[in-house]
Amino acid sequence: MWSAPERQLARLRARYEKHAAELAEIGFMFKGSVTQRFLPCGTASCGCHSDPARRHGPYWQWTSKVKGKTVSRMLTEPQARRYREWIANWKRFEKTADALHDISAQADALVRAQERASRARADTPGRPRRPPAKSAARR
Repeated sequence: MWSAPERQLARLRARYEKHAAELAEIGFMFKGSVTQRFLPCGTASCGCHSDPARRHGPYWQWTSKVKGKTVSRMLTEPQARRYREWIANWKRFEKTADALHDISAQADALVRAQERASRARADTPGRPRRPPAKSAARR
């Protein structure tokens, strides 16, 4: 029969494995954002320069940080749909990775508590305690 901490650790392991399996289902990933823009053209006499409602578009733009620099790319509408899907995959990946980290932190706390309890049982009176190892500095 398992102890309560062992049961808790088994539940954490099952949750971890469930989230880890979700990672395999995530497709291609991309960081950044996709925005829809309406822009003025290069013709000075065009009405898009004086009236924002008459600007041309929609145009799709992807923006992200790459090696510390902002990078932008104009996209077609099908590319914008694909980028949005891949960006959503990245966000799903981050959320899943955060969940895995949280579960790991809970497991660590549980295992450390078990280790402390084990050491405390070993330090009970009646049992000889092993002296600490001498450090190299004292020699």
